[in-house]
Amino acid sequence: MENPSPRLATANPTGYNIDAIAKLEHDALGRRTLTERASDIITKAVGNIWFLLAQLILICGWGLVNLHLIPGVKAFDPFPFGILALVISLEGVFLTIFVLISQSRMARQSERRSHLDLQVGMLSEQELTTILQMLQKLCQHLGMNVDSSKQEIQSFSKTTDVHKLASELEEKLPEK
Repeated sequence: MENPSPRLATANPTGYNIDAIAKLEHDALGRRTLTERASDIITKAVGNIWFLLAQLILICGWGLVNLHLIPGVKAFDPFPFGILALVISLEGVFLTIFVLISQSRMARQSERRSHLDLQVGMLSEQELTTILQMLQKLCQHLGMNVDSSKQEIQSFSKTTDVHKLASELEEKLPEK
């Protein structure tokens, strides 16, 4: 997928943003390892109603055969179904591993998005601070009276200390 055109950002900002996000998602999918791709495919295949139905049919069929409820079919795993227990246990172990691989990849991707979001937020804050400072100077230059909101303007026109904010947030958030 091509990079979205910066010209579109001004002509159609929503379309530009959608294209940029889609490109980021395509790039993230392209960076997956072979193991992650296989894990995603398996997780997607087993994470639906059809897999559940197949499991139910398999277990019910296994039980019917091995409880001698189907005439003419010889039991191969009599009660308490040791082979079935082994198969289901192994399936559970492997499915758990595949799900964990997929979740780990998605967590890394989410962390990247979070860092990107933080970066964009910080840039926006810096841009707004600069705009407020310029606006304040412009009002002073034009002789406009802004005394009624001077304290708020001064407060917002100061650069935000991200480390201080993070520390305050950490202190006030409840522990889990």
